[in-house]
Amino acid sequence: MPDFATVEYDTLIPNNVGLSSDKRVQKALEKWHPGYINWWNDLIPQRFQTSMVYLRTAVGVDPQGWAKFDYVKMPEYRWGVLLAPAVEDRRVPCGEHAGEKAWQEVPGEYRSMLRRLIVIQGDTEPASVEQQRYLGMTAPSLYDMRNLFQVNVEEGRHLWAMVYLLHKYFGADGRDEADDLLRRSSGSQEAPRMLGAFNEATPDWLSFFMFTYFTDRDGKMQLESLAQSGFDPLSRTCRFMLTEEAHHMFVGETGVGRTIQCTCEAMKAAGIEDPFDINAVRALGVIDLPTIQKKLNLHYTLSLDLFGQEISTNAANAFNAGIKGRYQEIKIEDDHKLAGATYPVVQLVDGKIVTTEAPALAAINMRLRDDYTRDAAGGIGRWNAIIAKTGIKYEMKLPHPGFHRQIGVFAGVRTTPDGTIISTADFERRRDEWLPNKADGDFIASLMKPETTPGKYAGWIAPPRVGIDNKPGDFEYVKLHEA
Repeated sequence: MPDFATVEYDTLIPNNVGLSSDKRVQKALEKWHPGYINWWNDLIPQRFQTSMVYLRTAVGVDPQGWAKFDYVKMPEYRWGVLLAPAVEDRRVPCGEHAGEKAWQEVPGEYRSMLRRLIVIQGDTEPASVEQQRYLGMTAPSLYDMRNLFQVNVEEGRHLWAMVYLLHKYFGADGRDEADDLLRRSSGSQEAPRMLGAFNEATPDWLSFFMFTYFTDRDGKMQLESLAQSGFDPLSRTCRFMLTEEAHHMFVGETGVGRTIQCTCEAMKAAGIEDPFDINAVRALGVIDLPTIQKKLNLHYTLSLDLFGQEISTNAANAFNAGIKGRYQEIKIEDDHKLAGATYPVVQLVDGKIVTTEAPALAAINMRLRDDYTRDAAGGIGRWNAIIAKTGIKYEMKLPHPGFHRQIGVFAGVRTTPDGTIISTADFERRRDEWLPNKADGDFIASLMKPETTPGKYAGWIAPPRVGIDNKPGDFEYVKLHEA
């Protein structure tokens, strides 16, 4: 058995799953590797391929020291296959198989369902790299550029994690699905990514920060659910991925917070008290708070759509099969089978938004979305604390879950951010009040000028409180001109 606390570096693919003794899977992954490198080289602008970037690389999966920091060229990053250590005598935590020994091989009756879940999760990982491919050119600092590239290489490793499962456990079908993960691309007309939010553009750094705060948080919730899987290799894969996902959300939360801080400090210095005096605030070269709120509205609602229908047979089947649980399933005090249980679900009844009780098994998606909203609210509170500390009178808010929705019960209606149902005509007339428009995008784009001097930051964002790996403020996180 391989030692799951350490990583083998004696193959092309660093791993802690014993690839050196599994020649079939090792050869399959090595065959897939050139296509992955081609995809990577196509997706990261060429000027950064030879740059030395101060990245962390996994050298083990134990909590005490799984990451090593050092300079590396991104195409030479040691992507690999890493699973969290096995839990002794682990049991299926939910559904009709609850209490049975966790599966080390794919249960035949759930093969198709499991493969579908792995492919959907796998498809999101390269998609976000594709969405962010141009941001390096406009990074507000070397610190932020390095964080972007760290997120990118880790999303690439998450792709590897899902591809390993496809190759290891799903035979020819899995190999075909792994190839398709490189064939699809974000925003493509011919072969788009599978989920809508991953076909949206990420045109600027505020969008990137919102994406990593809100959309990567959806990723966290999905990974937490898959980490409950009775299929143990998937569970262990997702448990380790969550370690890296936390950093992505940190990048998002602190990025938005630093943007807000810079705006508020500039307003105070200029004696501007009204946050809605947008032209005056923008004249300072910072992003006004109402526009930040509009970006929040957009990315939060796009992320809500990723949870799918509030009432879902597919989600019920996955839970009942024991291959996908609820958020932190083992901490929930119930029978973990949901027989006869109910859960409150938001519905539209006679044109009004009401909450009704639905079978809890069918409302798995709704519960996960509620968990997500509670989790996302924490950062909003911290952003508002930054604003309050400067004395500016303004609060960021999560919009109503019915606002700007394309999937689920609210897909056919239009509401205001506070949840008031309005006509489509009224929504379109007031759309620019609530969602970023072209003028907002053009203004933000005008601020996206790169700052490549170590320790310097663009004028629209504040420096971080501490450096990466405790490095000093003028540390050169990316050596742009290294060959």
